[in-house]
Amino acid sequence: MADPLLFRPIRIRDVTLKNRVVVAPMHQYSGVKGFATDWHLMNAGRYAAGGAGLVIMESTKVERRGCGTVGDLGLWDDVFVPGLKRCTDFIRARNAVPGIQLGHSGRKARRARPWEGGGPLQPGPDIDDWDAWELVSASGLASPESDPLPRALTTAEIPALVERWGQAARRAHEAGFDVLDIHAAHGYLLHQFLSPYANRRNDEYGGSDLNRMRIVIEVVESVRAYWPASKPLFLRLSVEDDSGWGPAGSVELARLVKPKGVDVIDCSSGGMRGAPVTSTGPVTYGYQVPYAERLRRDADILSMAVGLIVHADQAEAILQEGRADLIALARELLYNPNWPMDAAQKLGVDAQFGSVPSPQAYWLAKRAQSVKSVVPSTYGRSLKASS
Repeated sequence: MADPLLFRPIRIRDVTLKNRVVVAPMHQYSGVKGFATDWHLMNAGRYAAGGAGLVIMESTKVERRGCGTVGDLGLWDDVFVPGLKRCTDFIRARNAVPGIQLGHSGRKARRARPWEGGGPLQPGPDIDDWDAWELVSASGLASPESDPLPRALTTAEIPALVERWGQAARRAHEAGFDVLDIHAAHGYLLHQFLSPYANRRNDEYGGSDLNRMRIVIEVVESVRAYWPASKPLFLRLSVEDDSGWGPAGSVELARLVKPKGVDVIDCSSGGMRGAPVTSTGPVTYGYQVPYAERLRRDADILSMAVGLIVHADQAEAILQEGRADLIALARELLYNPNWPMDAAQKLGVDAQFGSVPSPQAYWLAKRAQSVKSVVPSTYGRSLKASS
């Protein structure tokens, strides 16, 4: 394919991505008291070495109460900066752009890791700050209803919480990140304020659509006060949550935050009740792409598509059809961290494997030139199927 859009660079503010392939933020639940570990260096590094244009590290919490599990990363203190800078230095050295997502779990905090059952945690000797790990939310409503009740944040508390987002953005800049993604989706704290299902307040942060959007707008303003004007800002939304928050509200919010400095809407769905959202049809290839298409068209803002985008030609078609500006992958990259390199070959570009570091590029290009009959394993289910 001549000049595929997937591998055409894109400039957002003063940051240029070498291609449109984005590593979506994926919780690793592998931090130690908020600190990044060798796992995070390896995990982010393999995606950068695999050829992605932008590597967004996982939802990193803006305060201790916001941690979902014992393994979340934190940026509520300057002590966390060096460990994350180690990751950004490595990502950048592999010719990828380092990004980070900032989040707060709200009432979905203080839970076991998913592979350990995911249920509410109980006090124990392995958690030495249980009382500080308080469940807070827009309202005193549990999710699901059998979970412990959170405490509704008071109106007076919210400005300090908003400021914590700004301070975390400052630290993200100091750690060397060039893209920041605000997490306002998947049933976490900011989504809890947006949703009429979770937000039953009767003050300026509840009731009307605009009031429920208020904290997200204030977080954007706080982040932009500390995040350099030269660097892009993304906002992740559950564009449809099947719980009262939907595309119309998402478009309205996007229109409000765009002039305040949001450059890209990261378009996901669901998370409020836990079940997959099926309003656009069955959960299958690219099932969330219509949300990115709607935001791009109706809010006149760059959008990023995510959700079961698996194949190179599928990703390219989304861009060619004008349905999104960026393509984010998550679990498919867990399956194949070299997906961007592989996609470039399948789309007929980068014959010399220039998108990946030299220790990979040299040997792969040499094999491709000298043994024409070899078909990579990702091209078929078996040697027989590939021949």
